[in-house]
Amino acid sequence: MLATLGEMFAMNQIGFPILTFIVFLPVLTAILIAFLKEETEIRIFAASTTLITFLLSVLVFVFFQRGTDQIQFTENLDWIAPIGVSYHVGVDGISLMLVLLTTLLSFLVVLFSWNGIAHSLKQYLICLLVLETTMLGVFVAINVFLFFLFWEIMLIPMYFLIKIWGGERRDYASLKFVLYTLLGSALMLIGFVILYLNYHEFAMAHGLPKTYSFDLLDLLKAPMQDEKQVIVFLLLFFGFAFKVPMFPFHTWLPDAHVEAPTAGSVLLAGVLLKMGTYGFVRFSLPLLPVASQLLAPFMLVLAVIGIVYGAILALAQDDMKKLIAYSSISHLGFVILGIFTLNTMGVSGSIIQMFNHGISTAGLFFVVGFLYNRCHTKAIARFGGLSKQVPIMAGFYLLISLSSLAFPGTNGFVGEIMILFGAGQDQDQVRYLIPAIFGVLLGAAYLFWLYQRVMLGEITEENRSLIDLDRREIGVCVGLAVMILWMGVYPMTFVKVTEGSVKYVVSRMTTIPSQESAPLLVEKGRKTTG
Repeated sequence: MLATLGEMFAMNQIGFPILTFIVFLPVLTAILIAFLKEETEIRIFAASTTLITFLLSVLVFVFFQRGTDQIQFTENLDWIAPIGVSYHVGVDGISLMLVLLTTLLSFLVVLFSWNGIAHSLKQYLICLLVLETTMLGVFVAINVFLFFLFWEIMLIPMYFLIKIWGGERRDYASLKFVLYTLLGSALMLIGFVILYLNYHEFAMAHGLPKTYSFDLLDLLKAPMQDEKQVIVFLLLFFGFAFKVPMFPFHTWLPDAHVEAPTAGSVLLAGVLLKMGTYGFVRFSLPLLPVASQLLAPFMLVLAVIGIVYGAILALAQDDMKKLIAYSSISHLGFVILGIFTLNTMGVSGSIIQMFNHGISTAGLFFVVGFLYNRCHTKAIARFGGLSKQVPIMAGFYLLISLSSLAFPGTNGFVGEIMILFGAGQDQDQVRYLIPAIFGVLLGAAYLFWLYQRVMLGEITEENRSLIDLDRREIGVCVGLAVMILWMGVYPMTFVKVTEGSVKYVVSRMTTIPSQESAPLLVEKGRKTTG
C-alpha cells in the first residue's frame, strides 16, 4: 500500500466547520439577495459577505499548522456512500494559498462593482457570489466527485457574467468559453472514473472494507500500471490544459477576457485559470507519479512555448485587455514550468506564482476597468500622458506592472526566481531556462511599452477631464499593493505554508515508482529530488 496523507479535523483545530462556512456563505447570501429590492442593501450584503469570507480564510491561514503535509480543517460526511461519494473538504499548503486568493479577489471585485453596473445589479452580484462558492469548492474538495461537481457548476455563473454584462461579442465569447471547458471536462471525467475503478480493483484484491471511493486519500493508496497512468494523465491533461489555458488550447481566453466585464476578467485571470495548474499539482503529480515523470519533458516544452508565444502576441496587441490576456498565457507557462521540474524548489515556486499572478493580473485588469469606466474604451491608442491627470492611478499601475514583470522587491520576483532555480537543479532542464529568460525580457518589453503608451507622453485633449481614483477604488488598490509588497519583502510567510505539502508531492515522484518502471526512473528520481 502506498503512502497516503493524514488529516486534521476542523472540530479539533478550531472547533467549528470553518471551511463549510467559507464555501457556502456566499451562495446563501445570493439566495437572500434574490429577495431584496433595495440596491443599497444588496450591495451591503454582498460586500459584507465577501469580507467575512475573506476574514475567515485569514483565520484558517493563521491557525494552519506549518511544516506538515496533512490535510487540515477537514470535514468528512457520507453523501452517496454506496458509490464512494462524500462531502470531504480540507486544505493543505497547496490549496490554502488559492483559497486566500479567491476570497480576497471576490471582496475586491464586489467593492470595485459598487457603482459600475448599469443594469441588473442583483443578478450580477448573485452571479459573483455563486461563482465564489464554486471556486472555493474546487480548492477545498478532497473527494474527486465533489471537486468535479464544483468545477462544472462554476461554468454557469461565469457564462452569465460574460453573456449578460459582456461586450459586443459576448455571445460568441461566452459560448466558446463553455464549449472549450466542457470538452476538457468530459475527458477529465473519464480519467477520474479510471482512477475510481483502479481503486476498486485494489480494494477488492486487498480486502479493504471500502470497495468504492472517489476520495483522494483513498485513491493515493492504489498503485497503477504505467501504461494506464499515461492514459489517465493525458485525459486529465486536457481538462487542466484547457482551463489554464496552455498552448495550443488557449484560443478561447483572449475573447473571454476582452468581452467579460472587469469583475469577470479579474476572477477569470486571478482564480479560474489557476484551477488548471492546481489540478496538475493536486491530482496529476501525486496520483500519477510515473506518468508525470515520463511526460515531464513534453510538459516543459509546452510551458516554454507558452511563455514565449504569449509574450510575443502580447507585444502585438492594440487592446489593453487582449494584451493582458496573452500575458497570462506567458506567465502561466512559468507555473507549468515550475510544476514539471518535479523538485521542491520548482513546485513551491509554481504555487507561489499562482498566487502572485492572481494578484498582479487582477491589478492590471482593475486598472483597465478604472480607465474603461472613465473613457469607455480599451484601445491603447486612445490614451497617453495620463499620469499628469491621474497620478494615484499611475502610481498603482506602475507598482502592478513591476510586480507582473517580476521586479525584485515585488511578489512576482519571488515566484519566478524559485521556478528558474528549480529548473536549474536538473541538467536536463537547464536548456529550458534560455527561452524562459527570453520570455521574462519580452514581458518587461510589453509591460513597459503599455505603461509608456498609456501613462507617459503628452495627454490628449479628450483625457484632460479624467478624475483620479476615489476612496473606494484606492481601497481596492491598497489591498493588492499590500500583498505585492508583503510577498516581495518577506515571502517566507507564505513559502512556509507550502513546504510540507510540496515535499509530500515531490516524494511521490521519487520514492514510489511501480515495479516495472523502477529501473527506468531511478536515474530520473535522483535528479528530481528537491
